[in-house]
Amino acid sequence: MSRVINPDSAGKHRNKLVRMIALAVRTLLRQPEPNDETRDLAIFIVLSLDAIADTIDPSVAAWEKRDYWVKADRFRLEWNWTRNLAHEMRTALLVEDWGTVAMTAVKIAQQPQIGSVTISPNHRMGTPWEGAWYRFKEGVA
Repeated sequence: MSRVINPDSAGKHRNKLVRMIALAVRTLLRQPEPNDETRDLAIFIVLSLDAIADTIDPSVAAWEKRDYWVKADRFRLEWNWTRNLAHEMRTALLVEDWGTVAMTAVKIAQQPQIGSVTISPNHRMGTPWEGAWYRFKEGVA
């Protein structure tokens, strides 16, 4: 019997989210003043960071099965910032503290996993953050 390969692994999903977050953070930092798109960008970043944090445990489960505890713990520490910065940005966004939202976006952009991402001007990601605030408020996201 052959192995079953999962084409939608947690790592692939995390890499896709990292690329979209990098694009969203760079777009957010170019915003001259807060508006509806700024709100969409910020909540999209928050929800994506939460989604990345949710991919960590499935990723390290295979290592823990093989007793690679150090490697699993190192990986968790490497991505620990996602949950913290998502909470920080969500709190600032809900009280509309745009200064803190901007500072948190800078912190996110400075993370090595986000800052090292190169995105070509002709990317095919589109604008996945459009309508994110509405979906968040409606409870769909």
